[in-house]
Amino acid sequence: MIEILSPAEIDRARVTGGLVGDILASIKERCQVGTNLLEIDQWAKDMILGAGATSCYVDYAPSFGSGPFGHYICTGVNDAVLHGMPRDTVLVDGDLLTLDLAIVHKGVAADAAISFIVGQRRNPEDLRMIETTERALAAAIAVAAPGARIGDLSAAIGDVLSEAGYLINTEFGGHGIGSTMHQDPHVANDGQRGRGYQLRPGLMLAIEPWVMADTNELVTDPVDGWTLRSATGCRTAHTEHTIAITETGAEILTLPTTTVQSL
Repeated sequence: MIEILSPAEIDRARVTGGLVGDILASIKERCQVGTNLLEIDQWAKDMILGAGATSCYVDYAPSFGSGPFGHYICTGVNDAVLHGMPRDTVLVDGDLLTLDLAIVHKGVAADAAISFIVGQRRNPEDLRMIETTERALAAAIAVAAPGARIGDLSAAIGDVLSEAGYLINTEFGGHGIGSTMHQDPHVANDGQRGRGYQLRPGLMLAIEPWVMADTNELVTDPVDGWTLRSATGCRTAHTEHTIAITETGAEILTLPTTTVQSL
């Protein structure tokens, strides 16, 4: 299903997106060496429910997962790049943490992810990998406008990732979003320009470049049946925003607002 949202629905999406951005920013500020991943999940739960929103993850049970996800946020540490299930584990200095959050508020969903280093030990390659996913996301957003095609966005992402020397997995990527979290069209992290669905005002997309340092192969964590890890155990990074296609281009909906401190 591909949804084209009305101006009133896009207005509501701005509120949902701002809430996602604020929650992620608030949690990032609170994360430190010794923070437990289950604490992060509780923080997310408190802020989501406190805002009158609903988690997209708690009852999420697609065919590739092991039953309902059962948590409020994805927490991927180091080699865990997607669907990181919170567990009783504490962060240590130098961990590369990815937070991925999707919620519904007043009938409209928004989805975003950030990657960052915990503590003071900062590996230059980790920082380069995070920055590359951020540049790839910016490149896709720059070409997102009415008349562009999904392949244009995918190619923009792929150019940045491949030029930086990363192998690209196209099995998981971005997606349409609206009244529900995952919709068509699929936005692969590599593709051909001029191909795919043509963008139009009112379309919302969650665009999410992600990479692994030395592989494009994923393995599923055998313990939780959800967390997707790099097949080689290498570090990973993931950046995501929800955007709305406007008459003239694209609007990023999941940037933090000035209300972070009040959450």
